[in-house]
Amino acid sequence: MTQHTTQPISGQKPGTSGLRKKVKVFQQANYLENFVQSIFNAQPNCAGERLVVGGDGRYFNREAIQTIIAMAVANGFGELIIGQGGILSTPAASCVIRKYPSCGGIVLSASHNPGGPDEDFGIKFNGSNGGPATESMTEVIYQETLSITEYLKADIEPINLDLTGESKRGNTVIRVIDSVADYVELMRSLFDFDAMRALITGGEFKLCFDAMHAVTGPYAKEILVNQLGASQSSVINAEPKEDFGGHHPDPNLVHAAELVDRVKTQGLDFGAASDGDGDRNMVLGRNFYINPCDSLALLAAQSSHIPAYAEGLAGVARSMPTSRALDRVAAKLKLDCYETPTGWKFFGNLMDDARITFCGEESFGTGSSHVREKDGLWAVLCWLNILASSGQTAADLMRAHWAEYGRDYFTRHDYEGVDADAAAEMLNELRGKLETLAGTSFAGIEVAQADEFSYTDPVDATVSKGQGLRILFVNGGRVVLRLSGTGTSGATLRVYYDQFEPASGKLEQNPQEALQPLIRAADALVGITAKTGRNAPDVIT
Repeated sequence: MTQHTTQPISGQKPGTSGLRKKVKVFQQANYLENFVQSIFNAQPNCAGERLVVGGDGRYFNREAIQTIIAMAVANGFGELIIGQGGILSTPAASCVIRKYPSCGGIVLSASHNPGGPDEDFGIKFNGSNGGPATESMTEVIYQETLSITEYLKADIEPINLDLTGESKRGNTVIRVIDSVADYVELMRSLFDFDAMRALITGGEFKLCFDAMHAVTGPYAKEILVNQLGASQSSVINAEPKEDFGGHHPDPNLVHAAELVDRVKTQGLDFGAASDGDGDRNMVLGRNFYINPCDSLALLAAQSSHIPAYAEGLAGVARSMPTSRALDRVAAKLKLDCYETPTGWKFFGNLMDDARITFCGEESFGTGSSHVREKDGLWAVLCWLNILASSGQTAADLMRAHWAEYGRDYFTRHDYEGVDADAAAEMLNELRGKLETLAGTSFAGIEVAQADEFSYTDPVDATVSKGQGLRILFVNGGRVVLRLSGTGTSGATLRVYYDQFEPASGKLEQNPQEALQPLIRAADALVGITAKTGRNAPDVIT
């Protein structure tokens, strides 16, 4: 049977990174099918087209892929490219879409969210450029979910996802490919593998990469161990697991505690971790945490050490909540620097129009125009290439950067699972005050200006409103508040604090201490403690 009667299911509006819900929601009758058919209905034409499918290996990944295959066959796709074992990291999926020109791809992941039968699952569509669907495409998909009456699904034998090779179902050719090979080939074209191998095998440099039992394990093993000569023990938690080993696959100081401990107790020179689907990264020097905002700025400043970027960058971009450290590098290098809303899709247009080469977000996402997704392992290789070329330690590089550009102290406070209505009411109350805040003071700091961030895409003139509330203070400090679109229950309130310290100032303070005046001012202004009922954030990064 091909045609199946259905009806709209509420709540299928994609967020900043697709549709994310609990596994049990996706397991409801017709839930996955409705959304996948809506993706297909939103395309100009499916007949004869090539589609890439893969995910981060979390619970329900394999079952979902078999459903997508059957539906793609019924919808007339000419070819499907599937990652072996149903595995494709998000940057690898982007790589494959671009290498084998496709109409797009379906990526199955809830990124850094937990996995397992009672945890999270996600699905998103990436366009032909390899990047997340544009806001206009996302809206079309959503509108399809509101009016769907049937989905198409062929009655076919399941595909053996563990065996690479080509098979056919109906008129559709299905290719199961090595999940790692194409991505490794791309990395070899960007970086100086010889220099990195010499650093790693030279006898003194010690590193550890934590794959967090997520998708990046096989990629890290192939590149760091097989290609660059690192020891087998240098890649930990390398086997992808459906529940990420029972851990939260978010590469930060809290959830990557094992890595942090190893770097500290074993005196490692470099540590790094990636998340559930491989698009985020955390990097550490010896006894030295490197904030993602600083990491992005330093990589841009030192990009000439990397072969693929040695001739210069076209431009750079950062999400609005990300600290302004990148702006200072761009000014010195005379590069255009774009400030976009949160969500990688906003960088895609800038890359496709050749306006930027490097971009990043404070949420441990860094990338370049080599794909159209943030790329955790790519960022790690950037650091290793720069370390190998410069001969300096990570800490020395970062300190020299601050000495040249000054330091943008930055932290993000996450209040997870707060009451969604209460959080929205708190932000609405602040929104109503924005126009009157300039000139007023809170906890002794005067407000210079306040607004709600709106972005007009310089390529297609698309306007994105309501992208975060900003409060800028006379002393150069900034506070940003927004609700996250990546959770699956309740609301996550994110509060971002950053404060510039000039090169002549105090550059070695603890960020939480340096930012205390801003934190007190924000609480006095917004009433975060009183209105969330929380005495402290759940996660500090």
